[in-house]
Order: sequence, then structure tokens, then C-alpha cells
Amino acid sequence: MMTQRRKRYDRQFKIAAAQVVLSGDMTVRELSEEPQIKDSTSRRWAREYEAMRDGAFPGNGSPKINKDHETVKLRKKVEELERENELLKNFRAFLSQDRA
Repeated sequence: MMTQRRKRYDRQFKIAAAQVVLSGDMTVRELSEEPQIKDSTSRRWAREYEAMRDGAFPGNGSPKINKDHETVKLRKKVEELERENELLKNFRAFLSQDRA
């Protein structure tokens, strides 16, 4: 049994594919028929490009780099939420002092 190697696409290709989908020139289904890209892959590229524009597909577009970028984003979000929690705790303590 032969295993099929996963095809890799560079950053420029992903941006071009995302722009074609977002512009409405081609549907995800039409695009997926062209270079044998799965529908889900085209949708993911379009979502990522729409959300991040020039920040999408950092480096050469490799998944490892994208995961690192996602990790940084998630860490920033966690820090933000921890600060919000601390503010809410302080506010709650302030309110309970006010009632006493």
C-alpha cells in the first residue's frame, strides 16, 4: 500500500487562493476542483486570510509557524483574561467592603 504524501503550498499560493474565494470569483467547491485542494482547506485559508490579512501564513506558510503564531495569540488572550479576572476580584472585594 502506497501512502500519499501531503501536498504543501507556499504562502503566495494560499493568499491567492484565499483572495479568489473572498472576492467571490470562485466558490470554495470550484477552487477545490482545480489543484486538488480540499474544501475544508480552502475555507480555512480564506478564514485565516480574512482575519489576519498580511499576518496570515507567516514565514513560508508552513503549519509549524502558524501553530507558533496561534500559540502566541492564545498566550496573549490568557494574559488578558487573567488581568480581567484580577480586576473583577478587586472590584468584588471593593463592593463587599462598601456594604460592611
